[in-house]
Amino acid sequence: MTSLAEPLQPPSRVLLGPGPSNVHPRVLRAMSTPLVGHLDPAFLRIMDATRRLLQFVFQTRNELTIPISATGSAGMEACLVNLLEPGDEAVVCVNGVFGTRMADIVERCGATLVRAEAPWGRVIDPADVAAALRQCRRPKLVAIVHAETSTGVWQPLEELAPLVHAAGALLVVDAVTSLGGCPVHVDEWGIDACYSGTQKCLSCPPGLAPITFSPRAAEVLRTRRSKVVSWYLDLTMIQKYWGAERVYHHTAPISMNYALYEALRLIEEEGLELRWARHEQNHRALKAGLAAIGLGIAAQEQHQLWMLNSVTIPAGVEDARVRTALLEEFGIEIGGGLGPLKGQTWRIGLMGESSQAANVLLVLSALERVLPRSGYAVEAGAAVAAAQRVYAG
Repeated sequence: MTSLAEPLQPPSRVLLGPGPSNVHPRVLRAMSTPLVGHLDPAFLRIMDATRRLLQFVFQTRNELTIPISATGSAGMEACLVNLLEPGDEAVVCVNGVFGTRMADIVERCGATLVRAEAPWGRVIDPADVAAALRQCRRPKLVAIVHAETSTGVWQPLEELAPLVHAAGALLVVDAVTSLGGCPVHVDEWGIDACYSGTQKCLSCPPGLAPITFSPRAAEVLRTRRSKVVSWYLDLTMIQKYWGAERVYHHTAPISMNYALYEALRLIEEEGLELRWARHEQNHRALKAGLAAIGLGIAAQEQHQLWMLNSVTIPAGVEDARVRTALLEEFGIEIGGGLGPLKGQTWRIGLMGESSQAANVLLVLSALERVLPRSGYAVEAGAAVAAAQRVYAG
C-alpha cells in the first residue's frame, strides 16, 4: 500500500526570526520521555516545580503563576477575558501588531476601548497613557506590550504602575518576547497581569503561555459579576487544577510541560542576569556588524530590543529575495516586516538558545554574501570584523 505521506524529515534551521527560537537538546529529550497521566503524582510534582521556576523567571511571588495550555496569543486572551466584563473600560497602548490585537480582544469582551497610540517603532509616552486614563470614568486596566515583536521597540515600564494604580486600574503587560531575554520584574514594577510564550527567549517549542496574576488581579477575578466569556481560558477553573484542589479542567499537554520544565531549569542554571547580559552582548555585536555595512535598526534609538532586531532594508534591495537566499543557502531563517513595515524591515531574532555569538557571525557573513546580488555594495568581512571587535572588547 502506498503511504499517504512521506517520513517526517524537517530540515535543520538556524532560527533567527521572530520565533520560534532554537531549543537546547535537553528540551527535545524531555519531550521524548514517557507520558504519564495529567493527574499522576509524578506529573503533579512537575507542575509544582514549574510554577516555582516561572515565579523565578517572572521575578514574582504571585500564587497564580501557571502556564496556559496554548500559545502566547492565548496568554494575551486569557489575561483580558478573565479581567474584563461587558461595560468595563480598558486603555490599550497601540504601537504595533500586538497592541492592535489586544485592542481587538478588549472590544470582543464587550468592554469600552480607549487607545493610547504611538507610531510603529516608537515607545508609548506615559503622558499619553495618563491622557487616555482621563477619558475613562472607571478604567479597569491598562494593557501594554513590553517588547513589540513587530517593530523591535522596547517599552519602558517602570513609570507606569503608579500612574495606572492611581487611576484604580490594573497594569497588564505582554512579555511574550521579553521574558527570559531582558529584565522583567513583575513585583518590583507593580505589574498586575503578565503573559508570555514558550517559543521566544524561553527556548521551548510553541504551545504554552506562562501567565502570572498579582493578588490585586486575582481579587478582580474572584469578584467577577459574570462568567468568563471563554470556557477554555477561564482561570477561575484552571487555577483549581494547578492549585491544591487538583480539579480536572482539561488534559494538560504533558510533553509540552516537560519541555517547559527543562527549559526553565536551563534558565535557572545559567542565571537570569547572565542570560540577560548574553542577549545584550549579542545584540550589540549584531548592531555593530550591521552598521559596518550601512544597515541600521528601525526601532527608536535607546529603546531597541536585544532579542528582536528590526533592520531597515536598503533602497533597491528586495526583501523576499534576501530572506529566501539566507534560508535556502545558509539554513538561516529571519523574518520580514509586518503591517506598515512590510517590505521595509527584516526582523532578526537573537532569542534564548538562538542568541549565540556563532549565530551573529553566521548571519552577518551570510548577509555579506547575499546583499551584493541585489546591487548593494558590501566590503567583504567588514560586518564580521565589527562584531568580533565587540566580542573582543
